[in-house]
Amino acid sequence: MLANKPVGRNASALKYDILTAMGTYALSLEKGPQRLVLRFMTLMTARYNWQRDELAVGQREIARMWSVDERTVKREMAKLRALGWLIVKRQGARGRVTEYGFDLERILEDTKASWPAVGPDFEHRMKGANEPERNVVPLMTGTAAPAPDVSDGTEWSLAKAVLHQEDGATYTAWIQALTRESRAGGRLVLKAPSRFHANYVISHLRDRLLAACRDVDDDIEMLTILS
Repeated sequence: MLANKPVGRNASALKYDILTAMGTYALSLEKGPQRLVLRFMTLMTARYNWQRDELAVGQREIARMWSVDERTVKREMAKLRALGWLIVKRQGARGRVTEYGFDLERILEDTKASWPAVGPDFEHRMKGANEPERNVVPLMTGTAAPAPDVSDGTEWSLAKAVLHQEDGATYTAWIQALTRESRAGGRLVLKAPSRFHANYVISHLRDRLLAACRDVDDDIEMLTILS
C-alpha cells in the first residue's frame, strides 16, 4: 500500500497514481456518486496541501469551484465525511474556515477494486511493488451497524452518515433507530422506538444530533424527539 503522505522523492508520480485510482473508480459509478468523486478530485488537485495533509477552503470558494450553491457544498462535504475520505481536523469558527484532512488509506482501499482496470503494472505498483504483501485483518466488532443509505438526500440521512463515521458505537446503540418523522421550517422531528430511547437521546445526544443536522443544513434550528 502507498505511504499515507506522498511527499518527497517520486511524490508527483504517487499523486498521479492516487488521482488515477479515484478517476477510474469514479467512471465505474453511477452519475451521482461519480460527480461526488469528481468534485473531491477537484478539491484535491486545486487546494489540498499534501505536505501538511490540510484542506482549508471556505464554502463560498468551493461552491464557485463546483458551480453549485453553498447548500450543495454542505451536503457533498457531509457525504465525503460519511465515506471517511474527508476528516475534520479543526472546526471552523468566526473568521476561520474548517480545516480538513484526507484519509488516503481509506481512499485507496475503497478504489482498490478498480486498479486492475488501469493495468497489472498499476495494480502492482499501488500494492507496493518493493514491499512484501501484508495480510491486514480489519477490526470487526460483530455488532457495528452498516453505514446509512444517503440516496434520499434528506438532512437526517446525511447527518446520520456523518454521525456513523464519527462514532460507530453510539450510532449503533442510539442513533440508527431514530427515523425522520417530519420537517416544518427550521424544526426537524425524529421518532424513537420507545419512550426510554427518546428520553436517553434527549438527555444525552440531542445537542450533538442538532449540531450534525446543522452541519448539513443551516436552516435547522430545533430538533424534537418523539416516541
